Amino acid sequence: MNKINKVRCKGCGRKPEEILEYKTLVLENDYESEEEAVICGEGTFNPRTGEFYCTECYVKAGMPLGRA
Repeated sequence: MNKINKVRCKGCGRKPEEILEYKTLVLENDYESEEEAVICGEGTFNPRTGEFYCTECYVKAGMPLGRA
């Protein structure tokens, strides 16, 4: 897997390891880290920018279709 420099929520700027929902995904699945959970399992993750929407920001943004 390619390492992306800055994986952050486009809305709040938090990193995956700062967000509880991704900590939970690591525990419930075989991801090695919260960042891997975002890169491999987050539908809003944009590999070109490293941005994604956490659930809270996704809802605030009006639940947009596609990537962050």
